Amino acid sequence: MAIGEPEGGDRYSRQSRFWGIGAAGQQRIRAGHVVVIGCGALGSAGVNLLARAGVGRITIVDRDFVELSNLQRQLLFDEADAAAGLPKAVAAARAVARINSEVEVRPFVADVTPANVEELVAAADVVLDGTDNFETRYLVNDACVKRGVPWVYGGAVGSTGMSMTIVPGETACFRCLFPAPPPVGSMETCETAGVLAAGIVTVAAIQCAEVLKLLVGDRENRSRGLTAVDVWTNDHLQAEGRLRDPDCPCCGQRRFEYLDTVATSRTASLCGRDAIQVSPGQAQALDLGDLGRKLEVTGPVTVNDYLVRCRVDGHEMTVFADGRAIIKGTTDLAVARSLYARYVGT
Repeated sequence: MAIGEPEGGDRYSRQSRFWGIGAAGQQRIRAGHVVVIGCGALGSAGVNLLARAGVGRITIVDRDFVELSNLQRQLLFDEADAAAGLPKAVAAARAVARINSEVEVRPFVADVTPANVEELVAAADVVLDGTDNFETRYLVNDACVKRGVPWVYGGAVGSTGMSMTIVPGETACFRCLFPAPPPVGSMETCETAGVLAAGIVTVAAIQCAEVLKLLVGDRENRSRGLTAVDVWTNDHLQAEGRLRDPDCPCCGQRRFEYLDTVATSRTASLCGRDAIQVSPGQAQALDLGDLGRKLEVTGPVTVNDYLVRCRVDGHEMTVFADGRAIIKGTTDLAVARSLYARYVGT
């Protein structure tokens, strides 16, 4: 240790001593901007690792709020976040500020839609996938391929998980491997199969290593295919080779069908939750205080800077400032839409 150097050295000294990064690579990481889409299990683990690695700017986009059942696998959150019902993006940003004050972190409490996804990814050096559904991944894939932004896919359920690094113009894109969404009900979810935090952390670690390779410019060691792991059975699979489809509608023909979808309203089941999200399609700017006062006729209402929560007809309804609502206690899309229309409006 040099004379005058504080014990333990520079904050990133152990990382910058690694041959694959070095001092120059650490500077690239510090100058990097990563957009994390979805801050549930994978996203929160990823944000945690990226903040500790010293990524200079992290943008966190998530539509949901923290609940007690999240804490088993969503590493940035605690019981206080769940008790307050904080939006995950906000709670994650506060955690990053405690972990590494050098990181510029921006939270967005929003659903990712065709109307906003291109703007969200346009300024990114890399996009990290923390989503829980195929529709959003297809949207992210379209936007990143169109804009030429690399992104790292990740998914996990049960004890298994997958990751894939997608570099537009070089690698297969998400739609090359998954040309169409799986049939409804054909895939396991964390509600039906459960999920191990160990699997989440393993996939997030693989994703974040790939993000760092992209930021420092290490093309040689980047993953060039789909990585799959099972932390319970110890199975590992690396699928490489000719994965890119020259006839892919997205990266081959540059038809961005998911970006071109215009919806006036959107309703979606939330993974692992007895809950439905209802979105007005176009972002609104609700006066939460005013809405809270109107909903007082239904019973006790909780209002904070980010949301209004109440119980209506035996369901818990949480309404965000952009007009979205999450309605718990049902998996029926029609019931959720009806409650939204009756208590929030159309």
